[in-house]
Amino acid sequence: MTQASTVELLVGGMTCAACANRVERALNKLDGVTASVNYATERAIVTGTGPDLADRASNAVDRAGYDAILRDPESADELAEQLTVKRVTALRRRMIVAILLAIPLMDATIVLAAVPSFRFPGWEIVSLLVALPVVTWAAYPFHRATIRNLRHRAVSMDTLVSLGIAVSFGWAAVSVLWPGASTSSGSHWPGLSSIPLDTGALYLDVAAGMTVFQLAGRYFETRSRRRAADVFGALSRLATPTARVRRDGAEVDVPTGQVVKGDVVIVKAGEIVPVDGTVVEGTAAVDTSVVTGEPLPRSVRAGDSVIGGTISTDGRLVLTATAVGAHTQLAQMAAVAEQAQERKARIQHTVDRIIVWFVPSVIGLAIAVTVAWILSGASVQQAVGVGISVLVIACPCALGLATPTALMVGIGHGATLGILIKGQDALEASGVIDTIVLDKTGTLTTGELVVESITPTADLSEHDLLRYVASIEHNSEHPIARAIERRATTDSITPAPVTHFKVHPGQGATGKVNGHQVTVGNRTLLQTEGIAPLPDSAPSNASVVYVAVDGRVVGWFGVADRLRASAAAAVETLHRQKLRTILLTGDSEVVARSVAGALGIDDVRAGVLPADKAAVIEQLRADGHRVAMVGDGINDAAALATADLGLAVVTGTDIALKSADIILVRDDLRVIPDAVALARRTRQTIHRNLIWAFGYNVAAVPIAAAGLLNPLVAAAAMSLSSLFVTYNSLRLRDFGTDPD
Repeated sequence: MTQASTVELLVGGMTCAACANRVERALNKLDGVTASVNYATERAIVTGTGPDLADRASNAVDRAGYDAILRDPESADELAEQLTVKRVTALRRRMIVAILLAIPLMDATIVLAAVPSFRFPGWEIVSLLVALPVVTWAAYPFHRATIRNLRHRAVSMDTLVSLGIAVSFGWAAVSVLWPGASTSSGSHWPGLSSIPLDTGALYLDVAAGMTVFQLAGRYFETRSRRRAADVFGALSRLATPTARVRRDGAEVDVPTGQVVKGDVVIVKAGEIVPVDGTVVEGTAAVDTSVVTGEPLPRSVRAGDSVIGGTISTDGRLVLTATAVGAHTQLAQMAAVAEQAQERKARIQHTVDRIIVWFVPSVIGLAIAVTVAWILSGASVQQAVGVGISVLVIACPCALGLATPTALMVGIGHGATLGILIKGQDALEASGVIDTIVLDKTGTLTTGELVVESITPTADLSEHDLLRYVASIEHNSEHPIARAIERRATTDSITPAPVTHFKVHPGQGATGKVNGHQVTVGNRTLLQTEGIAPLPDSAPSNASVVYVAVDGRVVGWFGVADRLRASAAAAVETLHRQKLRTILLTGDSEVVARSVAGALGIDDVRAGVLPADKAAVIEQLRADGHRVAMVGDGINDAAALATADLGLAVVTGTDIALKSADIILVRDDLRVIPDAVALARRTRQTIHRNLIWAFGYNVAAVPIAAAGLLNPLVAAAAMSLSSLFVTYNSLRLRDFGTDPD
């Protein structure tokens, strides 16, 4: 079976969501191809088989009437930036020319039409000539897109704009060149164009003004989308292009792409860490805020891990590269954020279907309204003006921008805060969850055991008791053994030689230390070894490790997994968000209750094996709850996938494969309520955008059809509608900084 591959195309020439739908349909008609086109990012993600996939996809886009460039990950951002700058510059040039000609034209037209004594021979012809470059050269982007679409038997919002400009200017030309073709006593709209209409200059101001408003709207919309894309691409731009590596005893600068795993990398104070690595030399405060959203620098020294894209603020570090290229945490975060754009929300599919038939319906409605006004006895000028207003006011541009711009800004900004939203499903689920299930080990706790207490029960000092245990555990790889070894190292205790060492899986270990038989383990091991009597008391909030020497219990250790410093604040915030919290753990009831009590969690599910955690989630959902699960993404994979919303707290670099909807990479548990809040706010922004876009069209079209809306006002309102949606989405950049 042929392996499927994926290519990305930069698609040029799209001016609205209808264009994106047309390109998507053209690509999906190819045999064995599945494609998704995003209007906001101007990208097409194409999956299919065959070595010629890229060529077939590019040709399909070309045949649809648009430009396609194969996206090279190495230069994609630079190329997209160049194309955007070129488009913005061209729009600005046309807009300035249109304004310089339209303002005097509109003023002169109104004055000359209203005051006959100011007229001079041929003033109407002069007005036409002044308007001509505005409605042709300045409005060329709209006409070009319309002609291209018509060649492919399609329409878009540009069709509406182009028709409005062409009809306005065309009727003005007819009125000037053939004055007897129409007569009228005056305008029927308040404000603009309230001039006598028998002058033959009708709609020159409308044609020129409409061009100015549409160009201005397109210009500011393109700039706003560029700013939104800047937020979205912030992660990708954090990577430094070069790295300083040690080769043949010398430090040389090489492209970051040439660094290989195991290379020794040097990072000086103030420089960006180029790859993921482990510190082998030096100390520094590393600023991780740009990657994880943590506000304070983190101190690192030999043995600590660092992430590419972070900044060494005050020290020189020597690293061993542990992950390079696409395997770094930064690259995986950027990839997850980009992949999230490929998946369309259910509401976006509905919007796409509406846009497909919306534009031709508006054209039909404008024609019908014009005819109806003529049949009702209105003048042709008035009827044409009403039709133009309907054409322009109903452009569905805001509708097409409502969802993708909010997603682009929300997902992009979240990534810079250490919150990776993997798709729109997460946003949809965030608004309905009422219960959040929290894993204990590795999520609420550090996942690293520490010795909480040492209790001798015989004539032994803590030092001697710890030396016996450290000697036995020095030969074990169990997490408890590692905790005891760390404590022994801290207390400067050197383990003694051990003979007859034996591991008892799930129970402990035994051996001889200085001729004494030492048993270290749980109650079950003591019973198996025939050691009695057993202690009556032990720590209630920790795992207990009993110690027996020569068949007699001489003490015990309390070993516990420490709570993360931010756990209590995170749970408190979740409660303020009206979410019910449940602690889910495989640990004992006693330990689980102790942790839950410290955090203010009332509902505890203890002693649950990793394989059974998904069943707990399923039961909660069966009881009518909408459940979010927070885990470490390893043994909680099934539970994360089962929940309505899965959030994985990631401490390593394997990001892309986690079974979660939202990935949390900030080492602060307050990122959990932040993630819920950001997902909810992004979802609310999308809904507000859609409500505005739908409401705008539903309310404005009848007003225009009733003849109560001047064509110029309609043009301005349509442009402002798109800008409103874009700037409302950009407000998501303030998340995490604004007081609400």
